[in-house]
Amino acid sequence: MESTEKLTDTNAILAYLYETFPLCFIAEGETKPLKIGLFQDLAERLADDSKVSKTQLRIALRRYTSSWRYLKCVKAGAHRIDLEGNSCGELEQEHVDHAQATLKESQEKAKAKRIAKAGKKPAATAKPDAKKPAKKSVARKPKATTSAKPTKEQAPVVTLTPAVLTELKKNQRVNVKLGKAPVAGVILDIKKDDVQVQLDSGLTMKVKVEHIML
Repeated sequence: MESTEKLTDTNAILAYLYETFPLCFIAEGETKPLKIGLFQDLAERLADDSKVSKTQLRIALRRYTSSWRYLKCVKAGAHRIDLEGNSCGELEQEHVDHAQATLKESQEKAKAKRIAKAGKKPAATAKPDAKKPAKKSVARKPKATTSAKPTKEQAPVVTLTPAVLTELKKNQRVNVKLGKAPVAGVILDIKKDDVQVQLDSGLTMKVKVEHIML
């Protein structure tokens, strides 16, 4: 019975969080920055809930805090909130700057994808004009250069390199490999090969050194 009730879809888990903690997770409109370490509070509160697992909660929380709607709410003067919607202090400027930079980068990538996608449509409509080979070859080549824009956006990501445990230290800014893209954060503690990192979204987690990038 438990297996049939288990939530595995991220959107379904977010809907469950909107319903269970409406003062913290806001389904529509402007959101509010979450308390640092909120994941631990969330995991403890739902420890006996068979509907969700810690892994799925982590994925859903990452989806929520990386959305444009959430990043726009991380601004100067805003206050973080806990599961009950209580204020947990004003945002630090460093977190505001990072959120704004992340939002800008995400929006620029989305715009580049739209431009690249739009650039492919004229090429598809060119097939009926096969009777005019001269015009087709000259007109399409310059338009193809628009696809070069996305590659400029993606170039900086390649500069990240795996971290070496002996070179890591507390309060050092690093990137953690989570899914397809690294997430920025700060090292809180190092125990053997376990590194505790606080992500800029407020999430705190322990990861192996092989998941740390510089």
